[in-house]
Amino acid sequence: MSDKPLYVTEPALPPLEQFEPLLREIWASRRLTNGGAFATRLETELAGYLEAPQVSVLANGTLALMLALKALEVEGEVITTPYSFVATTHALVWSGCTPVFADIDPVSLNLDPAAVEAAITPRTRAILAVHVYGRPCDTAGLQAVADRHGLRLIYDAAHAFGVQLDSGSLMAAGDAAILSFHATKVFHTFEGGAIVCRDEALKARIDLLRNFGFKGETRVLATGINAKMNELQAAFGCLTLGSIDAEIAARAAIAARYRAAFAPLTGLRLLSGLPGVARHNHGYYPVFIEAGFPLDRDTLYTRLREQGIIARRYFYPLISDFDMYRDAPGADHLPVARRMADTVLCLPLFGAMEDADVARVIDAVSAAART
Repeated sequence: MSDKPLYVTEPALPPLEQFEPLLREIWASRRLTNGGAFATRLETELAGYLEAPQVSVLANGTLALMLALKALEVEGEVITTPYSFVATTHALVWSGCTPVFADIDPVSLNLDPAAVEAAITPRTRAILAVHVYGRPCDTAGLQAVADRHGLRLIYDAAHAFGVQLDSGSLMAAGDAAILSFHATKVFHTFEGGAIVCRDEALKARIDLLRNFGFKGETRVLATGINAKMNELQAAFGCLTLGSIDAEIAARAAIAARYRAAFAPLTGLRLLSGLPGVARHNHGYYPVFIEAGFPLDRDTLYTRLREQGIIARRYFYPLISDFDMYRDAPGADHLPVARRMADTVLCLPLFGAMEDADVARVIDAVSAAART
């Protein structure tokens, strides 16, 4: 059995020889960025795959969050989750908004609509929710809150590429959904991101903002920024989109092996499926170390790392625990989010995992359970 380090994820990489013809095409075109043929093609193909009317590809997911806020003219207070990667809240502050934290639902691990409604003040302008681990938010509940109070509703869908609901595309929820194509994601373009929306006028606004606000060669119509996706990223995305279903299927098979092995272990809580989800993308495999397991979460984390299994505590600490957000509204009362952050551990899960590596993780966790 290999003793190579096993990380939570590894990027899916097609054979290098498949990328070479695309590189030659880019070289021949002399168009490396600024809305080239591959960026346009990727938007079209993503719109088809995601069942999304409008897609704008961007340099990364954080810029996508910032541009969505700018394009939707969001200012003032924005209610968001403390249980996410810090970029979610950073994007709000960089955009001049005030983050307000609300607690999460213990089953979905996403923003609790009741907690969101309780956090609304006269200064609230929007909700920024996250589909954590690709598990869909209560989109109907959050939309009802947004509608009652006249709020914008934006989804950080960085984890949710390829997730399908029984009712249709998850990307159709809210005013906009933001995707990350970072190399740690199920679908990636090395670095990259996108904004998905339903409105042609909103897409036009996003496309204007991602290129400094230029309209034509000499007119600048808005205070934009450089957030364009280059042709190398876009070409890689066009290539890997063809293998995304195989990647998700491989991850699903590994997740099933984990579930079969870990379900009998006392004190190791696994996430249950959510109603209405037609397909999960298996972007992460979180487990929760609770009473009855012989080791606490941090001891198990350390023991696995000593064996080269680089598990991660996604998401610990809470965003609200970082110094710059400790005094933000709502940061002092987040009991469900804190319980999750103190017990979560994400195990390695990616399509290229070998059978022996899966067995290595299962054996290490099972041995810890017998300590």
